[in-house]
Order: sequence, then C-alpha cells, then structure tokens
Amino acid sequence: MQAFGYVRVSTENQANEGVSLEAQQAKIQAWCLANDVELAGVFIDAGISGKRADNRPELQNALTAVSKVKGVLVVYSLSRLARSTKDTINIGERLDKAGADLVSLSEKLDTTSAAGKMIFRMMAVLAEFERDQVSERTRTAMQHMKTESLRVGQIPFGSDLLEDGKTLVPNVREQAVIEQLEALRESGMSYQRIADDLNQKNVPTKEAGKAWKANTVRRILMRTA
Repeated sequence: MQAFGYVRVSTENQANEGVSLEAQQAKIQAWCLANDVELAGVFIDAGISGKRADNRPELQNALTAVSKVKGVLVVYSLSRLARSTKDTINIGERLDKAGADLVSLSEKLDTTSAAGKMIFRMMAVLAEFERDQVSERTRTAMQHMKTESLRVGQIPFGSDLLEDGKTLVPNVREQAVIEQLEALRESGMSYQRIADDLNQKNVPTKEAGKAWKANTVRRILMRTA
C-alpha cells in the first residue's frame, strides 16, 4: 500500500520557519515506518488558510495522487486537512469513492474500518463546532465592547476616543453631520450625491484631507440605522 502525506501551515511566519511543517512530516514518516507503508510523497501547502479546500493546490494534488493508487492520505490532524465539516466530509467521500483511505494521526483516525469512518464524521462535526464556538465568543465580546462604548477597530465617525484608549464619546460636530446625512438620504438623494454635496461644502471627514465617497456615506448611515 502506498501513502501520501499532506501538511499545511496557515501563516507566512510558520511557513518561513518551517517548524510546524517539519513536525507534521516527521509524524507522517514515523507512522508509515511503523505500519510498513511506503510513503510515496508529501504535499505541502505553506502559509495557506484551511477555511476552503478548493484554493489549496497541493491538497488537490494529494487527493488526486492517493485516489489514483487507492492508497492512504495521511495528515497530522483534521484541522490541517480542512476547517469546515462540509469540506472534510467531501474529502472523505471523494477518497471513499476512489477506494482510498484517510489517516489522521492526532485523532488516531483510520477510515479503513467502519468504526473509523464513523469516528471520522464525528470528529469533523466537533472540529467545526469548536471553530463556531470561537467565532461566537468573539462576536459576543465585540458586542459587549460596543454596548459599553468601548473602541472596536477604527474610531467611527461621530465619536472621539478618550485618553484611556478604549472609551468612545460623541463628537458633537460629527453627530450634526450624521443628522444631515440622514436628512439628505430621507429626501431621496443617492449616496454619491450626498458625498458630492459634502465635498462641495468642504465638510471634513474623519481623516483630514480625505474626500467624501459614496461608500463612506453608506457605511455611516448603515451603522447608525
């Protein structure tokens, strides 16, 4: 039986250092040696996110290679293979249809058995659940900061940042401009016409010297709606 390894790191820093890549390859080589399986090749996606499977060329090459010989695709962990349940399941189904298998070392997953296939599907769901939890916590934290009038990202038009570097307070002049924007929009003016009107009247934007644009007007009105 032939095996192909697939390794991935998601940041340029990791890709340049090569530590994570080398560690993953070493684990794959050790598994092949212990199981008397020929390691026919290792495919590497360096500095590429795992959110999508279709934009990782070496993953696609690995899937093609292992499918041709009905071999085994060996990865360090499911998170290196894919970040979404959909992509992970699709990869598993593609390998299954080709008569190939998948081994994930961190999860001790081996789809050569029925039990392994069941665990594979469960692990894929849990991996996405963990990612969703992180996203949910991040959204909750940002919403809390907004509720408490704490800064989130750039200072929004209509507010000023206090010396503590966190707390936002209303900017009276800019709040008056926002009221003007809302009135002009309600009168039927387009975002571009509003921007042109503000530029003609020399109304300053948040960034000194920058001209008003339709997208700027739209973002402000969408945020205050």
